[in-house]
Amino acid sequence: MPRYQRALVLGGCFFFTVAIADRTDDLLVREIARLQHSYRSIAERYPFETLAIWILPDHLHAIWSLPEGDSDFSGRWSLIKSGFARGLAPASKLSPRQISKREQGLWQRRFWEHAIRDECDYARHLDYIHFSPVKHGLVVRVCDWPHSSFHEFVARGELPQDWGGDAGEILGSFGE
Repeated sequence: MPRYQRALVLGGCFFFTVAIADRTDDLLVREIARLQHSYRSIAERYPFETLAIWILPDHLHAIWSLPEGDSDFSGRWSLIKSGFARGLAPASKLSPRQISKREQGLWQRRFWEHAIRDECDYARHLDYIHFSPVKHGLVVRVCDWPHSSFHEFVARGELPQDWGGDAGEILGSFGE
């Protein structure tokens, strides 16, 4: 069996996908205040910069920049996930391993990370994050999804309010 090793880049910039175990649940938006509290609490104790974030009902994407000399994004995600889960009812069926590790079965055990290589790579992942609510059929226009850093980019004048068009225009441009 291959041994998985995470990319450890001191002070690196990373793209993440973090998902709950039940991908049919809307837990992350239903408990958005709990998620925001856990996220902010860990960011205060173990600093990192959130360059972009987008939260869907069952998973989230984020781009982080870690402090110089620091590569522990995994520990931060572990603390965010456990802080969020604390106080929520555990999943109905837990495996013996989950019980022994005191997990609640709310999150998928692993998450995806990608070390951002350059400005072009960053721009591609940023676009992916901001367009995801449209891609998943949750909204017609990027600006209509409330749980996204897109609105901060608009407020700073870095993106126009109508960035990404709308799903009808995009589908129409392909003759559908």
